[in-house]
Amino acid sequence: MDILDDILDTLNMKGVFYFRTDFSPPWGIKVPQLEQAARFHLVVEGTCYIRFPSGNSAYLNAGDMVLVPHGATHSISCTPETPICDLETALTTAGYKNDGVLVVGDGDPSATTQMICGHFSFRKDADHPLLRALPDHLLVRSSDRAKNQWLDQTLRLVTQCVFAENLGGVATVTRLSEIVFIELLRTGASNHPNFGEVMKAFTDGQIGRSLLSIHQQPAMPWTVASLASEVGMSRSRFSERFSELVGTSPMAYLSDWRLQKALALLDTSGYSVQQVSGQIGYLSPAAFSRAFSGKFGVSPTHYRRNLH
Repeated sequence: MDILDDILDTLNMKGVFYFRTDFSPPWGIKVPQLEQAARFHLVVEGTCYIRFPSGNSAYLNAGDMVLVPHGATHSISCTPETPICDLETALTTAGYKNDGVLVVGDGDPSATTQMICGHFSFRKDADHPLLRALPDHLLVRSSDRAKNQWLDQTLRLVTQCVFAENLGGVATVTRLSEIVFIELLRTGASNHPNFGEVMKAFTDGQIGRSLLSIHQQPAMPWTVASLASEVGMSRSRFSERFSELVGTSPMAYLSDWRLQKALALLDTSGYSVQQVSGQIGYLSPAAFSRAFSGKFGVSPTHYRRNLH
């Protein structure tokens, strides 16, 4: 099992392609909050200025890509001084009909900025230390792409598919973008220490093995002692090292992961609530229902009912 694949699959990560842009100055757009999502912008031609929720900002050049996690609002513009309008206003003014190229601005056509924009969505209530550790943005420069051939080649394919506008191109782009997300995580880990620690946990010789055990057998009656024994560490050192890398204790991780698996099973399987509770390691449906309600504010039965 690949732990990262299991996490993203359980959290129901999916790529969503919005549009490609053709912006000529002056232009400035505020991108609104979007729950359970991470937005991305890939600059294909020209430049743009982006301001993040933290107040940090950056200029993006052709070939650069930015990921804005947590669905956070942010602004993109041709210059820092350009007035900003909200995205819905820009779409309405441009007469955009959810198809083709979003054209904004009426300035110098030789200064056009062309981007590919979209987002990655996650299941409602999806949660994991990996997502929590993401910084307010992950910025990948052309120089970073040169060091990651998988990412560079996939972004080139995304660009070709978008601009070719062939039948099935959008479906191809959305699937390729999911590969991009994984490669962005790998690339971004080296630039952000806190996030890098969580990524390091997956490949750590001992903590990675304990995580693999949890993900392979979430229903096992794991304890700190049994997990520590599994990887040949003392109980205290294992607990300390796990918390240091993952950002939460082993038992808190196990409890939260079981409930994330429960969300996925309630969403995608035909298992009864009783069967789901057994699948994830609860000794009784009542205990499962209490834990689920305490975490998500609704019972498993109500959660499933509200899905449809």
